[in-house]
Amino acid sequence: MEKTMTATATCSKCAYWKSVSSDKGECRRNAPQSVVFAVDEDTRFETRFPETGSADWCGEYSAKA
Repeated sequence: MEKTMTATATCSKCAYWKSVSSDKGECRRNAPQSVVFAVDEDTRFETRFPETGSADWCGEYSAKA
């Protein structure tokens, strides 16, 4: 039997998702990812969780308790 996503299995309803605004949030399923960027002549490093929209979805969905 093939699995399919439904409209209810979205990021906003996932246990791994943390809302940061009404329609955006952070996926906390995995560790934060490193981000490298330049500021003037310096290179900066930061870690961030991937940002997703509340209506986005993936194959790792887990319903909130």
